[in-house]
Amino acid sequence: MKTVGFASLGRKSVFFLIIFGVAALYVVRLFAMQVVQTEDYSRRASNNSVKTKELRPLRGVFYDRDGELIVENVPAYTVTLTPAQFDTANTRLIEARLDLDSGAVARLMKKHERFDYLPRELKRGVPFEVVGWIDEWRDSLPGIDYEIELQRAYRGGVRGAHIFGYLREVSRDRLEADDYYTRGDVAGMSGVEKTYEKYLRGEKGYRFVVVDSKSRPVGRFRDGAEDVPSIKGKDLALTIDAETQAAAEKALEGWSGSVVAIEPKTGEVLAMASAPDYDLNRFAYIASKDYLDSLDADPRAPRYNRAIRTGYSPGSTFKILAAIAALDAGAITPTTTFYCPGVYIFGRSFKCHGAHGRVSVVPAIEASCNVFFYNLIFETGVDVYARYANMFGLGRKTGIDLDNESPGLIPTNAYYERRYGKNWPRGNLVSVGIGQGEIMVTPLQLAHLAAMVANDGRSYVPHLVRGYYDEAGAVVPFEFEERVASVKPSTLEYVKEGMYLVVNGARGTARRARIPDIAVAGKTGTAQNNKGEDHAVFMCYAPADDPKIAVGVVVENAGFGGTYAAPIARIVVEAYLRQFPEYENPPEPVYVPPAPKPDANESAPDAQTPPNDAQTPRGDGGEGTDDEN
Repeated sequence: MKTVGFASLGRKSVFFLIIFGVAALYVVRLFAMQVVQTEDYSRRASNNSVKTKELRPLRGVFYDRDGELIVENVPAYTVTLTPAQFDTANTRLIEARLDLDSGAVARLMKKHERFDYLPRELKRGVPFEVVGWIDEWRDSLPGIDYEIELQRAYRGGVRGAHIFGYLREVSRDRLEADDYYTRGDVAGMSGVEKTYEKYLRGEKGYRFVVVDSKSRPVGRFRDGAEDVPSIKGKDLALTIDAETQAAAEKALEGWSGSVVAIEPKTGEVLAMASAPDYDLNRFAYIASKDYLDSLDADPRAPRYNRAIRTGYSPGSTFKILAAIAALDAGAITPTTTFYCPGVYIFGRSFKCHGAHGRVSVVPAIEASCNVFFYNLIFETGVDVYARYANMFGLGRKTGIDLDNESPGLIPTNAYYERRYGKNWPRGNLVSVGIGQGEIMVTPLQLAHLAAMVANDGRSYVPHLVRGYYDEAGAVVPFEFEERVASVKPSTLEYVKEGMYLVVNGARGTARRARIPDIAVAGKTGTAQNNKGEDHAVFMCYAPADDPKIAVGVVVENAGFGGTYAAPIARIVVEAYLRQFPEYENPPEPVYVPPAPKPDANESAPDAQTPPNDAQTPRGDGGEGTDDEN
């Protein structure tokens, strides 16, 4: 009996020991939870009862150089779905009314918890008619609502597709690369919208909402005292002149090509038009994938910014650079002459468009004499041409504040050796001498070249944005590098004289660029195109004695530069300069439209025909008189 009593007592002790141990563990755990880990659990409890709503800031807007609003924000509507309240019987109705893919609602419901009482974005940019329909049938559409957001709108008669750019919802890669963005955010995908994204997007805010156990909002956390307001993005001061931009866009209607206008002293881009373009209103909030696909499938490539991305043979406009290089390097003097019989012999015959006799550099520029410039490149050398071309922004990116700019191409001895070997054919230089062959420039580079010549070899990196507006409404300027070409002033004076005569001289090739009471100086070019008709090329600046605008024009498959590109430049120059008081009351005529597109067999009626065996080099850019061009 004693033994049993002892065993029973032992079991009781073990039992009480276990009870005591468990109780001790609970006490220790409670102490840790309530004292040691109190802050951590308080935070977790707060997370369970307070939800954070991200507040997207207003995006910065664009003003033109005169302070006129040209890109603004206007109300837009986003339809939302609250999963916990949505009646799935309305799924097909909602998808049809919002023009959503089948399954879009199911994907959203699957993505979020079934008892989620927070509204989730279903579709952005819906028309007002859909909003009215939601209001009318609200009682029958539980869980469906809308929010008012903002989208882009364009004013001032300016399309500006390749300048402004468009917005699009950020990709997964963007989300991973930049922690600013969350799913559903939009960002600039091209143009100024992309380049200046960090200025335009602003700073996000946050609103804290108290929710119950079923995630239903019941009020503001601490009456909003902890909320963080969003900060609007910076408004940008663009360099664009709205009237000049609209004129450039209109002048290019029906053509493919580009116009760029620059203020010579500052490098500010006054206009940049690329045709064909596209309708930015279709991208006002988020770029439609279907619309993007249709643009990409268009053989005319409307999304392609020809102003900065397409390299063209400059044709005879390159003769300006050739003259600068030869004069400044001492290869010729202003009185050096070459005889032009209408043909040049280098292994075979290369024609000029007329027999100009003995000419020096200034009249050679005026009449665009091919033979003079055929001789000139052999007197000067291709490497010297390349060195001066680089000084004036050819063969390299200008640095404009847009992405995907092409550097173009200016060949050198090293280039030809890489391509053909040390014994490369020197006959290639004949074409290079008149701006053909391997030379490629963009319309922006043409305008930049004209600007630097106009401003005595100096300008700044071309740019589309002056700066941003501060809280006081003053422009905080961005800094851009000055570009200086180290050439003698006398060199540029001779070239400027030739450019003035191109437009105003008796033998000039650009008389269709003349403007009453405004002296224009320029240079025409006609660049042969292996894939079709010639491209018309022209560059100029005005007024000749006090340049305020420099222009580069390329019109694809149009014909002579003097006939088709020069009148477009005239329209752009007038649109800008007529805003100045001293030029606002022009004598007649005011407007000279471009000539109609020529037939493929059209010839120059007054050209002096060279010998029958003369051949045009690949891409001959010669120009004749204005009657011819």
